[in-house]
Amino acid sequence: MGVPEACPEPVEGPDERPRSGRQLRIAAAGYEAVIASVGASLRVLRFEGRDLVVPFEADEVRPNYRGATLAPWPNRVVDGRYSFAGAEHQLPLTEPERGQALHGLLAWTEFTDRSVEPDRVVLAATIEPQAGYPFRVEVETEYRLGANGLTQTVTARNLGPDAAPWGTGPHPYLVAGPGRVDDWTLALPASAVLTVTDDRLSPIALEPVDAHPEWDFRTPRPIGSTFIDHAFTGLARTDGIAEVRLTTGAGTGVAMNWDERCPWVQIHTADTPEVVASHRVGLAVEPMTCAPDAFNSGAGLVVLQPDAEHAASWSIRAV
Repeated sequence: MGVPEACPEPVEGPDERPRSGRQLRIAAAGYEAVIASVGASLRVLRFEGRDLVVPFEADEVRPNYRGATLAPWPNRVVDGRYSFAGAEHQLPLTEPERGQALHGLLAWTEFTDRSVEPDRVVLAATIEPQAGYPFRVEVETEYRLGANGLTQTVTARNLGPDAAPWGTGPHPYLVAGPGRVDDWTLALPASAVLTVTDDRLSPIALEPVDAHPEWDFRTPRPIGSTFIDHAFTGLARTDGIAEVRLTTGAGTGVAMNWDERCPWVQIHTADTPEVVASHRVGLAVEPMTCAPDAFNSGAGLVVLQPDAEHAASWSIRAV
């Protein structure tokens, strides 16, 4: 009997997916959106051909968390350290220049499809237990288009045996129209701002915007050269809904709204003076279920019990 020939290992060709992952396109009521599967990121959102968020290319590594789904925390955990249920945890410092753990654990995760329809897509990923976050949480996000624009809903399910700390939010950079942030008018119905350190953006104190008129946009006014990278709360609401508006001098623009599940919103003027192409080209508006560093302060932190779910949503529409 002869010696059987060895079976060659299958040879896989190069992965031809774009760098931002699979591209999922939806459209309805004059709106169109493209969701990239890496980070379940909102890559494109347009209304009648007009950009409502700063887009990025499909075959581009997503810049500056643009459009990413943030979970299991938005914003920063200071020093990446926190205690929960009597245990101390150390997260990876994903913002090394400031020594912080930034924007959760799913920003570079490939989400899988659960449903893809002409006007709706549902994606999911699981946070597996790991150093710094020893909890198993399934994260499902739905993007849906309709007459009121784009609505994203993020639902967390605790699959593990222990309670888990949880927070979420999105990271779109809104675009009012031609020009840059300096040219647009902001309406932000927030009465309180979380001050931060200049070097690391670590929280200091919650203060009334009356004490910081440069960040008081309760009466809409042009942003001009104002630098903003702060979290706001004390949001005025109509029927439970808070809304931020960004408009041009002609009155057209974009609005973002959300309900009481998000008592906080981070606003950032996207200052990158070293990179002129991205400098102040959009305004980051990030509704958040909890405050920055909520894993330590507890401000708005959701404690997700075993088998429990938590959902939060927000919408972007043309003005």
